[in-house]
Amino acid sequence: MLIHKTKQFFLVLIKFSIVVSAFYFIYQKLVNNNDLEFSIFIGFLMKKGVFLSKTVVFLVFLSIFNWFFEVLKWKTLVDFIRKISFKNALEQSLGSLTASLFTPNRIGEYGAKAIYYTSNYQKQIVLINLLSNILQMTVTVILGIVGITFFVLENNIDINYSKLSLLTITLITITILIVFGVTKSNFKIKGFSLNKIKLYVKAYPRKKILLGFIFSAIRYLIFSFQFYYLLQVFGANINYLNAMKAITSMYILASIIPSIFIFDVVIKGSIAVYLFAFLNINELVILSIITIMWLLNFVIPSIFGSYFVLNFKLPKQEVLL
Repeated sequence: MLIHKTKQFFLVLIKFSIVVSAFYFIYQKLVNNNDLEFSIFIGFLMKKGVFLSKTVVFLVFLSIFNWFFEVLKWKTLVDFIRKISFKNALEQSLGSLTASLFTPNRIGEYGAKAIYYTSNYQKQIVLINLLSNILQMTVTVILGIVGITFFVLENNIDINYSKLSLLTITLITITILIVFGVTKSNFKIKGFSLNKIKLYVKAYPRKKILLGFIFSAIRYLIFSFQFYYLLQVFGANINYLNAMKAITSMYILASIIPSIFIFDVVIKGSIAVYLFAFLNINELVILSIITIMWLLNFVIPSIFGSYFVLNFKLPKQEVLL
């Protein structure tokens, strides 16, 4: 009985610590942002007077749909090993967001989602989460390559092609060496060998992978449109196609630049400012949009996720007959 009470006490302490850390991280990001001071951000929004109630409602509506498809994707992928309800998928998605918000590259999400399941499912849950992230990254890369190609061609970006060629050859050589080294070693991703990941993905139902990819694409279109809509709200003179070339370029560049999630907003902001400068869009507008996107798609969902973290209960071990 004493051991059980001790475990319960430590569980409550851990849950409380996660929520406090998440809120402290959010506070620090807003108050101590060197790129955009919070007072300037708020003053700029009030000066612009752009956020009417219908605008706020529509932006929140887009964020809800963004997370709806993320939750639906998670439910679809997990259903392969265990049927879960949409409510369970929502709890796991938002709870893991809160728990991983302040971790490097949101790596805490893997453990946070796995802990919702008994030990016999946990390794598979980590693999499914990896698959989910790979699907989202695939969409980012495909659309990003298309977007950045058109962006570079249409905006007369000064490129040193000799240096670019040398860099490309170097990267290809490094990639070949890495691939060769990985295949000949015990290299692991999230604790799993590449061979095991490959076999697991091959055994996964193609229909579920396709649905996961479609939901990832829909999510991408939603949050990229949300960015474009905010450009219109701030009065930027840019059409959808030109905006998407810059937006898709921003997301792929932010994804391939090594970083930890703590600095993700800063990196996206720096890249976005650079790219949208070619389209003559004010730096303050872009930094404000990046901050609003972060608030809508990460901060607000993580606040709701804190409720699920505080109410989390360890899963009961299943009794095999």
